[in-house]
Amino acid sequence: MLALLKTIREAIVNWWSEFTLQTKLLAVATLVVSLVMSGLTFWAVNTIQQDARLNDTRFGRDLGLLLATNVAPLVADHNLTEVARFSQRFYSSTSSVRYMLYADENGEIFFGIPFWEPEVENSLTIKRRIQLPEDYPGDGEKPMVRQHMTPDGAVTDVFIPLIVDGKYLGVLAIGTNPNQAAVISTNFTRDVTIAVFITIWVMVILAGVINALTITKPIKELLVGVKQIAAGNFKQRIDLPLGGELGEVIFNFNEMAERLERYEEQNIEELTAEKAKLETLVSTIADGAVLIDNNMQVILVNPTARRIFGWEGTEVVGSNVLHHLPSVVQMEITRTLYEMAAGECESAEFRLHLNQPAKRTIRILLTTVLNSQRESIKGIAITVQDITREVELNEAKSQFISNVSHELRTPLFNIKTYIETLHDYGEDLGVQERQEFLETVNHETDRLTRLVNDVLDLSKLESGRSYSFDGVDLAQAIEQTLRTYQLNAKDKGIELIQEVAPDLPLVIGNYDLLLQVFGNLIGNALKFTKAGGKVAIRAYQLDFKPNSHTQSPGVRIEISDTGIGIAQEDQHSIFERFFRVENRVHTLEGTGLGLSIVRNIIDRHRTKVHLVSEVGIGTTFWFDLTVFEEEVPPIQLEPAVEAPKIITA
Repeated sequence: MLALLKTIREAIVNWWSEFTLQTKLLAVATLVVSLVMSGLTFWAVNTIQQDARLNDTRFGRDLGLLLATNVAPLVADHNLTEVARFSQRFYSSTSSVRYMLYADENGEIFFGIPFWEPEVENSLTIKRRIQLPEDYPGDGEKPMVRQHMTPDGAVTDVFIPLIVDGKYLGVLAIGTNPNQAAVISTNFTRDVTIAVFITIWVMVILAGVINALTITKPIKELLVGVKQIAAGNFKQRIDLPLGGELGEVIFNFNEMAERLERYEEQNIEELTAEKAKLETLVSTIADGAVLIDNNMQVILVNPTARRIFGWEGTEVVGSNVLHHLPSVVQMEITRTLYEMAAGECESAEFRLHLNQPAKRTIRILLTTVLNSQRESIKGIAITVQDITREVELNEAKSQFISNVSHELRTPLFNIKTYIETLHDYGEDLGVQERQEFLETVNHETDRLTRLVNDVLDLSKLESGRSYSFDGVDLAQAIEQTLRTYQLNAKDKGIELIQEVAPDLPLVIGNYDLLLQVFGNLIGNALKFTKAGGKVAIRAYQLDFKPNSHTQSPGVRIEISDTGIGIAQEDQHSIFERFFRVENRVHTLEGTGLGLSIVRNIIDRHRTKVHLVSEVGIGTTFWFDLTVFEEEVPPIQLEPAVEAPKIITA
């Protein structure tokens, strides 16, 4: 039982705690008002009931006195018949009398209306004698009045002594019914009391409903609207047809929301413009840029980063960056990213080699992004630099220095060796030996001079120096080159062939540079062609302008040989610095810079040099030059500064 009471108590406490303070105060006030009204109603009912009892008492006493005054003389004369007739008539004429009993001085009942009814006997316990109250005065002159309850309601008992000429003749007992109007009024008042109690609660409930509909609902709408505004939804509006102060509040709220919406749109436009500028700036930088938040979600990525990591066609914004990074990068930077997100470090740098989607070397810089107060970390900026070119250039630079040092060391060592021998043992050597030593020194000096000249020429071409381009007579340049190499070809037993079309037009170019191109190509052809072979140089006019879709004439130059040829795997590297085929066959000397110089010179002429070669059959180099139009004045062309890719073998 105690457990049940405890459970009920806890349930009531929980139920009561769920109400708001406003609801609790309203319930308490309603309870107090209902109790006060109930108390007042019950007080009114009791007052009415007491007044009714008093009225019944007075009515019964007056009625008894009136009846006793009329009956007493008849009783004194023993005229019982007239007493009975009068009493019967009186009883029949009024409904207020419940019973009438006459008893003599000894209490013996000699007449009663209706004394035989069970209710009279039960109420007065009449057994042929009347039982008077203990406090009845007997032969006193004043009547005695009392009330008692019966199943049919309250009954007023009046005992009036019958006295005639001072003689006590007996007693008259009259029972009167209560005033029906008073009883009805009492019942009505009780019903009204209950109705008032119920009405109070009904009115409170109705007031709560009306309050919810007229006041609470607008307030809740305002609360929802304020929450929406706080959440950034400035399109929130309240549409309630209310007047007064509450209507003014709603109107001002809608006006505030409208202003905030306009302000937001203006700010969004400005932020969008700034974001577009930032994205444009980020997208144009050469380095890859990736911005992520503390949860590793990608916020921004530029095209360079997409290209480096192979993210073209993949939507990475909004997803975890670690799910899209190459495995090598992911393994290296994952731990550092989480440490930076936790605030354990501010920056980091990595240098990695990627094989997918392309082979390249990258440098990754990680930097934390702080808020304006520099108190909390808002994200991490990942900068990706493709340093493949830089690494290759550094390697090429090292290789270039190594190759130049090696190429310089050999002739210098030979020159020093032979000169020291001549200096120390010159008198002991014969004339022929000294002559051979001097020829070797001269040969090595020429070799050193060629190397230095080639390096200087290549340096000039790659330094961005400007050259003057004018009309060049190819026939004259070819003729001059062939005269230079005619004796060399004759000594090697190689046939030098010249096939230049007659009336060949002038071409746009630099005469000295073209002489260097012809010299290098013909010199290489003679170097790699065995005795009995052929080297041919051809020049003929084309029907179109080289490297153009316009119908303008051009001139093609071809240098062919029947030499050892160039293997297919070496053809893509043949124009790189210090790349020499003789390194593979170990038979011929060379600096490995000639073809690199040729390519740079041809590039300055806004064209490309091509080759067709087959091992054991021969090689053909060819390029096209634009025809010089005489009506156009000579022009000064700035060379395209392009750092060539250096691959050394």
